[in-house]
Amino acid sequence: MRSQREIIVVGAGVIGCSIAWRTARAGHRVTILDPDPHASASWVAGGMLAPIAEAWPGDEEALRLGLDSIERWPRFAAELAEDGHDPLLRTEGTLLTGVDTADREVLDTLAGYLDHLGHPVEKLTGSRLRRMEPLLGPAVRGGLHMPGDLAVDNRALLRGLLAAATEHGAAHVPERVTEIGARRVRTEQGTVFEADSVVLAAGAWSARLHPELAETVRPIKGEVLRLRARRGSLPPQGKTVRGIVHGRPVYLVPRADGEIVLGATQYEAGFDTAPALGGVRDLIADAETLAPSLADYELTEVCAGVRAGSVDNAPVLGALSDGVIAAAGHHRNGLLLAPLTADRITEMFLEELV
Repeated sequence: MRSQREIIVVGAGVIGCSIAWRTARAGHRVTILDPDPHASASWVAGGMLAPIAEAWPGDEEALRLGLDSIERWPRFAAELAEDGHDPLLRTEGTLLTGVDTADREVLDTLAGYLDHLGHPVEKLTGSRLRRMEPLLGPAVRGGLHMPGDLAVDNRALLRGLLAAATEHGAAHVPERVTEIGARRVRTEQGTVFEADSVVLAAGAWSARLHPELAETVRPIKGEVLRLRARRGSLPPQGKTVRGIVHGRPVYLVPRADGEIVLGATQYEAGFDTAPALGGVRDLIADAETLAPSLADYELTEVCAGVRAGSVDNAPVLGALSDGVIAAAGHHRNGLLLAPLTADRITEMFLEELV
């Protein structure tokens, strides 16, 4: 019985870094291959950990996975903090808000669905929502309260995971992978790396690296903005606010440093990561509808990323036919599912050692 494996992790987004940290922490020798961890969708994300707010009829498997993973998040965050890298987990919960009659009907459908599954949520009037979060404006007509949802500072998390993985002995090599196999990968520079196992966790780009993922994983583009309160403006809200504004989803996620992350559009545009004017315009308009005082905030960043969409909104986890281990297709829930994914992949290696 071998007590240690050599593992290559392709991708340094939240999924790849979580796997690398967990496996390095378990005593395996890990190499992470990614030319730019800050180019991942995880770096652009809002940081919501919201299986209840993301639920919808027909997506029962995604809800089951999300609920399983969110139970693991407090321990996951605590262990990362013990390693010296606090991901700034927030526990204030989520408010899901609607503006017009059609938006409120969507919320009613979601509330009925969750109640049927045994996850009742509290319905709130617009005035109650404004008392809870004064940043919200008069256009908000009603909403739902999800106190069990969490949020995390995605950038603190990514920096912390990569740092903690390397502190446990993992090596980060900033090279782009062009060929991949069960025990061997090649990079653009022509470097060949060999290991006992290869984990493919390159987000949407996983589809370009393995033929079995070409039809199941696809890029979903989204713009995200970052805002900061200025002197004289209302302070950021305390809870995550997710809104439906005339049918369009939008979210406002507060940060401990006073920023608000505003997102996110969602549409098919291949691997284009340049922010589009139309997407930015819609986000600003919808955010001002929910919270008019945001017009006084400073716009500090405009960016876009590509999520790894999947055919059934559930991730691809486990060995492919050639032995490559896939951890891809997490769609909007990469951050949420990181603890579950890391645990499952690490358990695979532990089983192989028995």
